[in-house]
Amino acid sequence: MDNNIPEIDELIKQFARLPGLGPKSAKRIILKLIHNKDGMVKPLAKSLAQVYKNVVRCDDCGNLKIINKICICSDENTYDKICVVENLADMWVIDSANIYKGHYHILGGTLNSGENYDQKNLLIDSLVKRIKKNNLKEVIIATSATVEGQTTAHYIEDTVKNDKIKITKLAQGLPVGGEIEQLDDGTLFSAFKNRVPVT
Repeated sequence: MDNNIPEIDELIKQFARLPGLGPKSAKRIILKLIHNKDGMVKPLAKSLAQVYKNVVRCDDCGNLKIINKICICSDENTYDKICVVENLADMWVIDSANIYKGHYHILGGTLNSGENYDQKNLLIDSLVKRIKKNNLKEVIIATSATVEGQTTAHYIEDTVKNDKIKITKLAQGLPVGGEIEQLDDGTLFSAFKNRVPVT
């Protein structure tokens, strides 16, 4: 901006890093916030501080939870299948489409991902532990149809495959190269309904 206020310039840079936003969109958002400091900036700052302080990623399932509170995944008697997704956005899309009712396992990225995910943060080892601990009947692999998503799916298949558990993956309706979070409800419904066993 031309106003030479470094605090505003820095805020625009931070907002521009968010998915779907560029410098122009970030500027519009910042201007809106500045013109309504008491009504928007103050509660936003408070909410961000609370999230930063209290919300963490569960080491077992990858979902978000309140710090020092037990995650929903710890209740081992409530589910016999699990849906494996790459990230929280994928889980939210599937959840909002009402096509799957059950527990999730959020990997936190993919193998060989170009998004610089720390491979050590992928929760594949914890997925194996959850499967053994909870005697699951089915693992639904719902990774994207990208090269990275399919590489991750194959790795998971090889890692968790045994005679006692059914491993399925999303089927028709999932376009090659498609990402879960960008699919419409009808496509997701078709992909879940027609999921196929992994051979």
